[in-house]
Amino acid sequence: MRRFVFGIMLWIGWSGLLFAADVLPAEPAIEGTIQDQIEAFQADDFAEAFTFASPNIQMLFRDADNFGTMVKNGYPMVWRPDEFRFLELREVAGNLWQKVLVRDAAGTVHILDYQMIQTTEGWRINGVQLLRTPDVGA
Repeated sequence: MRRFVFGIMLWIGWSGLLFAADVLPAEPAIEGTIQDQIEAFQADDFAEAFTFASPNIQMLFRDADNFGTMVKNGYPMVWRPDEFRFLELREVAGNLWQKVLVRDAAGTVHILDYQMIQTTEGWRINGVQLLRTPDVGA
């Protein structure tokens, strides 16, 4: 299952490189969805965090326990961020992507890209990919 999700995210990441991205103004509702999910993770409330996932992600993981296990194992920096900050919102090939900077408890910086979709319940997270952070020379 995890390889399947990784393969999808890798394909999305590579396909996004083929299209120009338009930077958009900040969207408070998108940022609110992501922030609310991160706060639910911090409280170990995986049932609440699961509600911010898109219907496709919910179908893929079937329940909040499976989803929580995937996040703890695959995205520990999101489960336990020390700091997070919203970067630019972009449109790539008709899809909205919100970049987020996350610093984990060890001080490592991660850049994540959240694909967002609008549903009748509001903005939902349709996938997250970990982007390569630029190397900083000493």
